[in-house]
Amino acid sequence: MEKINVLIMGAAGRDFHVFNTYFRNNEKYNVLGFTAAQIPNIDGRKYPKELTGELYPDGIDIYTEDDLEKLIKEKDIKQVIFA
Repeated sequence: MEKINVLIMGAAGRDFHVFNTYFRNNEKYNVLGFTAAQIPNIDGRKYPKELTGELYPDGIDIYTEDDLEKLIKEKDIKQVIFA
């Protein structure tokens, strides 16, 4: 089975909560990033590998929401999760 490429959008940490409770160890999905708009200067950082589990040993990139359309195309995102 091919993994589904996912991008998670959220606010106030809810995006990370959704990742941790549903996507963290879910082998059906490949979470390719988070988008951020509310926390200044968070884009360009990573959700740390210590919190992402074995499926994401390098952590997960955090992008600005302004790049959403570009990310969907470049990363072949199949689902955007609104958290």
